[in-house]
Amino acid sequence: MFKIIFRSSISLAALAAAFPALAEEAADGDSIIVTATRAPLMLDEIPSSIAVLDKAAIDRSQDIGVTELLLRTPGISISRNGGYGTSTSLRIRGAESEHTVVVIDGVKLNDPSSTGGGFNFANLLAGDISRIEVLRGPQSILWGSQAIGGVVNIVTASPEKELEGSFDLEAGSRETVSARAAIGGRTGPLRWRIGGQSFATDGISSHAKAFGGVEADGYRNRSVSGRAALDLADNVSVDARAYYSSGRVEFDGFNTDSKDYGLNKEFVGYAGLNFDLADGRFRNRIAYAYTDTNRDNFNPDRARPRSFEADGSNKRWEYQGSFDFSDRITAIVGVENERSDFRSRSPSASLATPLPAFARGKAEITSAYGQLSVEPIDGLTLNGGVRYDDHNRYGGQTLFAAGGVWRLATGTVLRASYGEGFKAPSLYQLFSEYGNIALDPEEAHGWEAGIEQQLFDRKLIVGATWFDRKTTNQIIYNGCSSPSTDPMCFVPGDPATPRFGYYLNVARSEAHGVEAAAALTLGGLTLDGNYSWIVAEDRSAGTANFGKWLPRRPRNTANASASYAFDFGLELGAAVRWSGKSFDNASNATRLDDYTLVDLRAEYELSDGVKLFARAENIFDEQYMTAFRYGSLGRSVYAGIRGRF
Repeated sequence: MFKIIFRSSISLAALAAAFPALAEEAADGDSIIVTATRAPLMLDEIPSSIAVLDKAAIDRSQDIGVTELLLRTPGISISRNGGYGTSTSLRIRGAESEHTVVVIDGVKLNDPSSTGGGFNFANLLAGDISRIEVLRGPQSILWGSQAIGGVVNIVTASPEKELEGSFDLEAGSRETVSARAAIGGRTGPLRWRIGGQSFATDGISSHAKAFGGVEADGYRNRSVSGRAALDLADNVSVDARAYYSSGRVEFDGFNTDSKDYGLNKEFVGYAGLNFDLADGRFRNRIAYAYTDTNRDNFNPDRARPRSFEADGSNKRWEYQGSFDFSDRITAIVGVENERSDFRSRSPSASLATPLPAFARGKAEITSAYGQLSVEPIDGLTLNGGVRYDDHNRYGGQTLFAAGGVWRLATGTVLRASYGEGFKAPSLYQLFSEYGNIALDPEEAHGWEAGIEQQLFDRKLIVGATWFDRKTTNQIIYNGCSSPSTDPMCFVPGDPATPRFGYYLNVARSEAHGVEAAAALTLGGLTLDGNYSWIVAEDRSAGTANFGKWLPRRPRNTANASASYAFDFGLELGAAVRWSGKSFDNASNATRLDDYTLVDLRAEYELSDGVKLFARAENIFDEQYMTAFRYGSLGRSVYAGIRGRF
């Protein structure tokens, strides 16, 4: 009975809850600066829906991974193949995971060797991150055609003092240990910071307990990030940034406990030149970014242990200029060139079978974009933009976007925007062993309209947004049965050799829904949360799956949390996440049940900048799956110490 009452009470709190990102700064919302727009803007000047998690919110949540942080914001769902470190797909508003652009310190991240060419959140820990911004809806004008679902912009900490540092140390269930430290400072024209993290856990069985999984699959990850900026003159500076992560994760293959494990290495590098002209009104940036992802899977029980290997890299040049015609008219223009390549193969277990040749592929895309922002009257901001992408395989594509935000004296904020997207098939979808070189690009367009009301000097904020998106030529994986008469179920050029499946375009998918949120701050009491209703369906007319839910996308999700800060340095909090049912496959034959997760947390300030903290996650030990047959973390308890100086 207590369990039911506790869950119901916190679920009701969601009706009066808020954007987790805004609770910390609700009293001074106009000071929130957003950089995911490629030029710093006030939060109330952005037409798109956005959530912002600052360092205080990240620390307060105590979450280890970025995925857990993002799940607390509206419109986000994930599927994960087990515990920490296993393959993790994040979806914004029901879009495909590869339709989300992930940016770390200005560098777009994606793995050309991955299935959809997107980013795997499995190895991205909170680390030295100081800020996360989530823009929902098509953002292709500024961030490229891939941003059909939205953009996750991650900013690592930048030094503000002559010398500063931070550390976090925690341990808990399943022999989990996480240690993080960073140091940086400002010395004359030089600003620098470097941070590192080590994480280890014995984990859970990635093969779900309900299906007989008993062998724990561990995970190890080490990462380091650094940044430096040097002022060469009052109007000229250079900066460099880098991020490296190395992980080892154990997983189960073929629906049973096994000794499989994977190694993952990721590197991100950036170097840029910044210079201002026209008395600072014309700001320019020329930069080069490089990303490289290396993945290898092994099973020591095989005669040939290596079962999979893949490499993907991106090389990107870009120029961006921002010009203030006046304090009411600003333009952003840019030119980009991105070259990506991949190779992958899956060797046979038998030493008698020769190693197969690598599947290889390359792509190049050159883009130009421009966006104009105008404030015709006080409180009203309008913008419009155009992007042209020239893909070496699919030719040219022009995209358009427009939006507006109106800030009224009553504390009401009205937002509306429209955007388009165009995504070429990934290199893996084209050239891998499951590839199909006849694939067409995916195309999308979507719009949204929302309202936010600020009351009682911003102590209470409530809002809601309606969105609608249509995608044509969406790419899916089609499995092959045996025997098959489908010519695509055989290796291209070798009609005698069958394959497990291939990628193909479906005619159409649609997504629409509502995101509702509110925030309440009364002294030391903070309530926050959100609710999302997202309908994401296959709308391919004349097919067996017409009207079926797109896989692993719950229609209903809700988050809520409550916290109270006492005067003597103690803060207590509780959070709940509810996810409605979803389906694991396109035919909706396999159902994933709804689930509710309840977390408790506490922190106590020992001295200025030093805190003890503890949390209990999934306190009712809910058994659930975000992907069929894959396990999830049960009840977990962690404790640690945090320092900021």
